[in-house]
Amino acid sequence: MLKSTRRVEAALRERLRREFDSTLPRFDVMAALARYDRGLKMSTLSGVLRVSNGNVTGIVDRLAEDGFVVREPFPGDRRASMVRLTRKGQEEFARQAAAHENWIDELLEDFSPEEADTLSDRFDAISQKEDEA
Repeated sequence: MLKSTRRVEAALRERLRREFDSTLPRFDVMAALARYDRGLKMSTLSGVLRVSNGNVTGIVDRLAEDGFVVREPFPGDRRASMVRLTRKGQEEFARQAAAHENWIDELLEDFSPEEADTLSDRFDAISQKEDEA
């Protein structure tokens, strides 16, 4: 299972690099921000992605340099900031997400919808147990 997951992830990483000159962590940050129009506090973004604040900070810095995200002060906390996708970021994420969806469909085409649902349910159950622990 882990071997298969790593192969799919490697394929996605390569395709993002080749077709968008981007990385999977950048895609993940943009995907998380795409779900929140008003943006997310940096610490919340780290929690959503389950990575350290330091990892997110570097990725957000580069996305901001490219004009895909903007940082805004967090009301009432000078040390915190909100991050949200810019219009350019929304458009770029939409392009990447469409390609990503096609890649996943292609990579998993041998699974029936029922098999995919079963696997998804099983992995969700494992994830829930982890969250409860």
